[in-house]
Amino acid sequence: MSTVTASRTQSPAPSRPHARLDWRLRFGALSLIWGFSFLLIKVGTSGYAPFQVTLGRLVFGTAVLAAAMAVKRERLPRGARTWGHLAVAAFFLNALPFSLFAYSELTIPSTLAGVCNATSPLWGMALSLVALSEDRPTRVRFAGLGLGFLGVLTVLGAWQGFHGLDATGTAMALLASLSYPVGWIHVRRTLAGTGNSHLSMTGAQLLLATVQLAVVTPLFTSFPSHFPVAPLLAIAALGALGTGLAVLIQYGLVAEVGPTTAQMVTYFIPVIATAAGVAILGESLRWTTPVGAVVVLAGAALTQVKPKGVPPEGRARLRVRRGWSRSSPRPQRCDRMP
Repeated sequence: MSTVTASRTQSPAPSRPHARLDWRLRFGALSLIWGFSFLLIKVGTSGYAPFQVTLGRLVFGTAVLAAAMAVKRERLPRGARTWGHLAVAAFFLNALPFSLFAYSELTIPSTLAGVCNATSPLWGMALSLVALSEDRPTRVRFAGLGLGFLGVLTVLGAWQGFHGLDATGTAMALLASLSYPVGWIHVRRTLAGTGNSHLSMTGAQLLLATVQLAVVTPLFTSFPSHFPVAPLLAIAALGALGTGLAVLIQYGLVAEVGPTTAQMVTYFIPVIATAAGVAILGESLRWTTPVGAVVVLAGAALTQVKPKGVPPEGRARLRVRRGWSRSSPRPQRCDRMP
């Protein structure tokens, strides 16, 4: 993937284009990676404490981005203000949601965690109406918000009194999904137009999240007395693939086909997470989970509908979590990443 920077420079001679996989194949790979992330979290927490799973995930993910930065000869951003805001972003976009999902899967199935992750765009729209003046409410978007949360109630079986669900674990998964839009709103309001590339900013963000977990983990967990192989491999895959490689694939897609198409991966994540949990982990599946998930995704899709008359460059401002796009100095979000 080519380096993405906030400012363009003239190249002395045209370079030979590198052969890349078709974007549809990369889109499918990204869907599978993020969809299987919830299964990997479940396997990881079977052998290690949730904070240890999150720390390992961040270590492996940061290592992948550090290697990519070395290949691209990228440098970390400078300035105390930038690093301060990145520390906040690292907490809300990485350290907090990753930890909450790990803790939630101690008591809820990975299928439910995957569906809860799909509520992130609903939280994002609700918060953006309050925090971002340019996001104007429309009837369609309000309808999507209401429909989406109706889907959440369906998943949880609200009319049955949430029977059979662990309230604490479910609340943690929903709070993890809420944390993502809080983080990208902060990024959007404080780190737009820094002049650093998305790779540099994301690498610094993951590094700070790793430091945060490295401080917290020893306070709440003890050093493992043994190292189960399968959970350790799951953590390594979760970090290297689901946190490191997936980010690189995501931004390659955004640069090639645009954020609107790239963010469609959102609608495949809960489907793959559910299929993986049932087929591989043998998790039970109530009818409320797939039906509610469809309603949630329909509502999320409606919240992304932009008012008529918005120019293409305005629609392209869909923010992709954890990064900065080529076409705009403002960060783009993708608040669906698990």
